[in-house]
Amino acid sequence: MGYPLAPDAILHHSRSVTTSPAPTRQFDLRRLYTAAALIPTVYLIIVHLAPWALTLLLIAVGSIALLELYRLSFQSRLNNILVGVGLAVFVLTIARSHVSLSLPELLFGGAFALVMTALAVGTSSAYRWKDPLLALLGVLYVGIPLSTVVSARALPTGAFLVLFLAVVTWASDSAAYYAGTLWGKHPLMPSISPKKTYEGLLGGLMGAIAAAVLAQMWFASELSWTDAVVLGILLTLTGLAGDLFESAIKRRAGVKDSGGILPGHGGMLDRIDSLLFTAPTFYYYVAYVRGLLPPL
Repeated sequence: MGYPLAPDAILHHSRSVTTSPAPTRQFDLRRLYTAAALIPTVYLIIVHLAPWALTLLLIAVGSIALLELYRLSFQSRLNNILVGVGLAVFVLTIARSHVSLSLPELLFGGAFALVMTALAVGTSSAYRWKDPLLALLGVLYVGIPLSTVVSARALPTGAFLVLFLAVVTWASDSAAYYAGTLWGKHPLMPSISPKKTYEGLLGGLMGAIAAAVLAQMWFASELSWTDAVVLGILLTLTGLAGDLFESAIKRRAGVKDSGGILPGHGGMLDRIDSLLFTAPTFYYYVAYVRGLLPPL
């Protein structure tokens, strides 16, 4: 989610008599090209293919994001065997509804496997418990949120519910980015993400609410107009929290992007950071607030 700070806001801090003209605000057109290439494919998978196709997509996307997270977390200590076990636990977390595994059993089993792996590969005593914990936290951060998308797909009219989630999350991200680029002057949380602004947040809220209302009228009739407005607000705020959370991880690791796989967007983790917070929010809202209880 982007809330770029306008360049002239930085110039206001200068007390110099002569100031350089503010650089022209520019959009990264690669974002548009990447979106134009990916959106039709994602729409086809969500709406027109069987549920397992979406599960496979989430496994592929999430695995790339998890690898990026592990590179940021472990850095020079990255161990391929430990990463492999973490990825295996992640895949089972995403596919647990297809293989009839309960989440508590999966997490306890995964934690045990990661600890045993760390002991077997001879991890130094200083990191013998820290590294398995980092690997498990990666599964919790990426795997469980994405698994709620699979659960949402299994709900009645789940394909259109997931499409609603994708449309509103994307609209919030995009509106925040463009509003922040055009009008952003007041930084939101400069210590974590200097480019995010209150103007971008407002733009994201407006874009998300508009997209949610239109989606409710078009294809998500099981949600009410009130649901659409509430979800537009909730998904914007939780998406912002997800973006800030990932920004804090990157700042701690001393990097700008989690990777470079998506032109104009950075890494895969950069692209789905909002979704990791909006997906569980949306799922629990429609499953329990709206009463569309999940299949057991």
